[in-house]
Amino acid sequence: MKLKHLLATALITVAAALPAQAAEHYNFDIKGQHAFIEFKIKHLGYSWLLGSFRTFDGKFTYDEQHPENNRVDVSIETASLDTNHAERNKHLRSADFFDVEHFPVATFESSSYEPTGKESGIIHGTLNLHGISKKIDINVEQIGTGNDPWGGYRRGFEGHTTLHLSDYNMKKAAMLGPVAENVELFLSIEGVRQ
Repeated sequence: MKLKHLLATALITVAAALPAQAAEHYNFDIKGQHAFIEFKIKHLGYSWLLGSFRTFDGKFTYDEQHPENNRVDVSIETASLDTNHAERNKHLRSADFFDVEHFPVATFESSSYEPTGKESGIIHGTLNLHGISKKIDINVEQIGTGNDPWGGYRRGFEGHTTLHLSDYNMKKAAMLGPVAENVELFLSIEGVRQ
């Protein structure tokens, strides 16, 4: 009985001495390019036009015990927009749309995180695009986490949200018609723990 009591006391002491699981900080895996920001928009209502931003960076904090501490920050070079068509890219980068000369960077900064499941949630935050800041919500889901073959530790998520062109004062957005008002944004982000 005394032995059981001593073992129980020892276990409690060790547990108390262990540090609490703290928030983990991750950088987007840009070097290995295991991160993607893609979008799709309807072309005249007949098909989907697909595109992506090739140059961006970001970081996120993940706290399993206290998800309210989760956050993410992203910076995107708007001139890196690519729709696999040179003339269309040029037009979208012009003053008619993204005006990359005057607004070379778009940013997203989270303000809060709302869990919706064990590995899913909604990131609330502010997107600054084309000189306009708007509150948006991004639905996120964890895809996986664990050690990598190079001695690091990774965590990956996907996210979805819908943007509205009229919110960002793009001069020629109306010429695309009402079916092009909504832009579906998809993010696949793998982070390396720091």
